[in-house]
Amino acid sequence: MKTITTTAELATYCAQAAKYPYVTVDTEFLRERTYYSKLCLIQLAYMGDGDDDAVLLDPLANGLDLAPLYDLFKDENVVKVFHAARQDLEIFFVDQGIIPKPLFDTQVAAMVCGFGEQAGYETLVRKIAKDNVDKSSRFTDWSRRPLSDAQKTYALADVTHLRVIYEYLSAELDKSGRKKWVAEEMAVLNDPATYQADPDNAWKRVKTRTSSGKFLSIVRELARFREIHAKTRNIPRNRVFKDDALVEIASTKPTSEDDLGRSRLLLREARRGDIADGILAAVQAGLNTKPEDAPRVDTSLEKLQVNPALADMLRVLVKSAADNEGVAQKLIANSADLDAIAGGLRDVAALSGWRKEVFGADALRLCDGEIGLAVKGEKVVTFTL
Repeated sequence: MKTITTTAELATYCAQAAKYPYVTVDTEFLRERTYYSKLCLIQLAYMGDGDDDAVLLDPLANGLDLAPLYDLFKDENVVKVFHAARQDLEIFFVDQGIIPKPLFDTQVAAMVCGFGEQAGYETLVRKIAKDNVDKSSRFTDWSRRPLSDAQKTYALADVTHLRVIYEYLSAELDKSGRKKWVAEEMAVLNDPATYQADPDNAWKRVKTRTSSGKFLSIVRELARFREIHAKTRNIPRNRVFKDDALVEIASTKPTSEDDLGRSRLLLREARRGDIADGILAAVQAGLNTKPEDAPRVDTSLEKLQVNPALADMLRVLVKSAADNEGVAQKLIANSADLDAIAGGLRDVAALSGWRKEVFGADALRLCDGEIGLAVKGEKVVTFTL
């Protein structure tokens, strides 16, 4: 098991990898104590004929520059293959603003190929590579050096089996003509906005039970302060204060450190100093927000007049489409999508792109009373009315 620790070694490896049509990539990282993920290890593999086609890359090695890897990520002649890529990609985007292209996510491809909802890597290794993954090193401390042989073996398996999985899924997609389906799903992963946490929108992640403009204004200001404070100090949001404390503060509207001292949920270190000052300023900013500038919860879906019978028929239709096409049902449409369609909304993902081909067009015809559903043997079929 080769471990790359110098820029020269990395440059040599990436130059060789660039001669092949794809490279598989995975990372090991820690995030429990930081806002940003701490990159601890990178695994790379291409389908060559030597012993060095799969390697471990140690980003913690002194003097190592990842520039050759980022050049490989920019090489559009080489497909970059990940499994469940979201968190891996965020690391590289935060570090250098780079999103590897072209990109292939085997989890998405597996859903398109009928391997169920959010197919796990171990499942694909077992079903496609006909092997098993040793999970014993999954939750080890990847920042400690030296890495054990068990850690190295576990980490390398994440990219060696991935080669077999990628080639199988890619061939299946070629046969079914569904590569464009996966390309559509890659749009979110290829969008830089996916990896940019906007402090102004941080309040939307906080669960509240009220739509009061004044209350939500305070929630927005508190969430904005927390996001900025956590980012600048590279600490987890919950180390500043947790969501339940945020909601409590928005309800009690403290105006002094004495008021903060009465909080049941606020961490002790947040009751004084920079955090306390930030909380009090955020509360005041929320109280001073004009009504027309207050945030508003989107209640459009709650106000929909959903026809329950139609919603149930759409659920039957989407299950039938998923079974017929061998695609994960939730990839086509989830319950909220179906209720939205039954309530008359048409700006729904299930009604565009490849989803429209397999489900959306029939869904609209069903809503318009042009078709009905019937059982034929073990299948649900449509018929024209």
